[in-house]
Amino acid sequence: MPPWLYSDLGLIDYESAHRLQLDLVCARQRGTLRHNVLLLLEHPPVITTGRRTGWRHLVAAPETLREKGIACHVIERGGDITYHGPGQLVAYPIMHLPSAGMGVVDFVTTMEACMIRTARQWAVFAARDDRNRGVWVKDRKLGSIGICVRRGVTFHGLALNVNLNLAPFSWIVPCGLDHVAMTALDRETDQTVTMDGVKSALRRHWAAVFHTKLSPVTPKTLSRMTADHGPMGTGASPAPSPRGRAWKKTQETMP
Repeated sequence: MPPWLYSDLGLIDYESAHRLQLDLVCARQRGTLRHNVLLLLEHPPVITTGRRTGWRHLVAAPETLREKGIACHVIERGGDITYHGPGQLVAYPIMHLPSAGMGVVDFVTTMEACMIRTARQWAVFAARDDRNRGVWVKDRKLGSIGICVRRGVTFHGLALNVNLNLAPFSWIVPCGLDHVAMTALDRETDQTVTMDGVKSALRRHWAAVFHTKLSPVTPKTLSRMTADHGPMGTGASPAPSPRGRAWKKTQETMP
């Protein structure tokens, strides 16, 4: 199997990262992109909620969030409401599950293992919890997972709290779970925690748990890879574009 590609997008707005994911999913479905891709990034402050849950777990008034410049999006992933902000490492894997012989549950469990191994490097002993997917330090949630799968290709992914301001989580009921405290690596260890260090650790553990190698590519190279959305070779049927009506319906912003 070809090695994974990975790209560090730095701090990128949610909409741009989402568009890139859709382009990569389309190219992966069509076969014009033959590699799985791991996107590593941070988002400016943004609140997203899964397609099935809506805004019932939003605590802050919409007007308050607009005044603070906090974007809010209903998105096609599973899972409930969450917050993303600087200091949180977000990983978006674009993976063709059938090629790896992996189901959705195995995929999620493997991502959890990656976060658990990463946290352990800072002597933070995270674990799974029956209450919710993701990883926990005792009763405090350290990392979250929310994914979508279209025609065997994954997108969205995980968010690992590194050294972010946790106060914005008070604007929501995180993951729809009452009385859940959020935490971050820098709060659970006496060691120095940097985003670059955690990115490096997560890449290393990702390669180990997914039994692959990671080859770096620039965002510009990724954009070139997704530019050609023509059908595969002769006789192959083009996949329906993920930018179709069913997808656009889920990409509503909060009124």
